[in-house]
Amino acid sequence: MSISRRNARRSVRILGLASASAALVLGVSGQALACNIGEFKAEATCKGEKGQITVTDRDFSGQKATVSVFLENNGADEKKIGEQVVIGTKEGATIVFDEDWAPGAVYRVNVNVPRFIDNKNIEPNLTAPATACKKEESPSPTPPASESPAPTPSASAPAEDSATPSASESSSAGAPVSEAPSNAPSAAIGDSNLAETGANSNTGLIAGVAGALVVVGGGAVYFGMRRRGAKSGS
Repeated sequence: MSISRRNARRSVRILGLASASAALVLGVSGQALACNIGEFKAEATCKGEKGQITVTDRDFSGQKATVSVFLENNGADEKKIGEQVVIGTKEGATIVFDEDWAPGAVYRVNVNVPRFIDNKNIEPNLTAPATACKKEESPSPTPPASESPAPTPSASAPAEDSATPSASESSSAGAPVSEAPSNAPSAAIGDSNLAETGANSNTGLIAGVAGALVVVGGGAVYFGMRRRGAKSGS
């Protein structure tokens, strides 16, 4: 069975269209799989009490992308926060911009990948959370141990001083308390000496003198009688 020339041309035309369609589909799909803006994600995060903007690139083809972040104000760029280069991975490569964002602040995140992404923004714009990063509370300092206050000296004298009698007090305590004078007549001087000591303090002296006088008197009597006897015998 022979194929006519017309049928051959028709078959070639059909194959050409199919090939072109397949190449177009493969090219578009390959470009889409290689790198697209949907593979980028931005979010406002916290690191302790400081704010950050984190951009993640999940492009497994490993294209080098330049990411720029701008703070927005009423739909216009107020200032550029920063610009970094990231090479995407299947698991996701992350870059961090230090930005102490205010609650509700809006940021525009722009991505540029040559031949794949021509300065496109991550849609929608990034809006920071309504609550700021929590401040870390520093532990309250422990108050120092209170020192016991020094004893306040009392107005009265110390106990040991009051317990120690003074010289005047000890002398007055040792001396007998004098009795109040009475109306009774006082005894004579000699009687008071006898009453206090039981005898006159001069009794010994008087007794000695009296004894000596007795001896002298006795001797005088003896010699007188002896002289008288001698005279009578002659």
